[in-house]
Amino acid sequence: MTHDDEDNDEYVPDTKDPVQNRSLWLRLFIIPLIVYTAWLIETFLLGGQLRLFQSPAPAGILVYTLVTCILIGLIVPVLYLRRSFGLGDVNMYQTGFRPAWRTGPIVLVTLIILLAVSLLFNPFGTYGMAFFLASLFLLPTATATVMVCFVLLGTHVQALMRGGRVLAAISSGVIVTAILFLFASLVRIPGSLQQDSLLFTLCTGIIIAVVFFTIRDIYATVLVATVCLVFGMAGQMDLPALERATPAIAGAACLSLAVLFGIHLYLSRKYATIVVEAA
Repeated sequence: MTHDDEDNDEYVPDTKDPVQNRSLWLRLFIIPLIVYTAWLIETFLLGGQLRLFQSPAPAGILVYTLVTCILIGLIVPVLYLRRSFGLGDVNMYQTGFRPAWRTGPIVLVTLIILLAVSLLFNPFGTYGMAFFLASLFLLPTATATVMVCFVLLGTHVQALMRGGRVLAAISSGVIVTAILFLFASLVRIPGSLQQDSLLFTLCTGIIIAVVFFTIRDIYATVLVATVCLVFGMAGQMDLPALERATPAIAGAACLSLAVLFGIHLYLSRKYATIVVEAA
């Protein structure tokens, strides 16, 4: 059972207790960081080292999607989120898994805005289909990135900073998740990011973090992250290779979305949402 009201929680840990403080750091930062590190390593091994994002191959796409994006990027974080829900560290509102009546309009507005951006600033020039194909290709990566960096680590960093003001807690979450997003970008295409690219990637990480912490909707955040990844990686992609791998790309994108929907359905049924009126 979880509350769905505000970022404020009724439980504020006593950080003056050194034993409790160590326990908080372990469960709210160290363990989520271990999950992030495991995902980062798999991203490098199955993505960066094999140059998957420059020259995608169908077999590599499917293995990368199943292991890195779905197993470690989606399922493992959800298993840990279940524990966090039970302990009251985070709630459904904070993770961005919201009711359909709220998610639908937000996703629709996000899609319209992103469509306009893609038409006006398409990094592939007038080749609109390339932007769509690149978005499909990067959708599983964006989904796992949002789940690991923002849903898991972002909400837990916010919970760790709960003893201070809400603004300070959210600001800490934005800064930490933007840096984690930057590190993930470094391992996808090793050695490709220059100083300007690093700044751009950090800025896009901040944008994604602000979107997540502001609207608290995982699907809209995934869409924003996908478009940000396309803009950041468009110059590194081999379009003919993308076109040849279209069936695998479409299958991987559909599989990732299906797993995300399944997770949302599971959490919605498992954890009741209680709206708490402010006193």
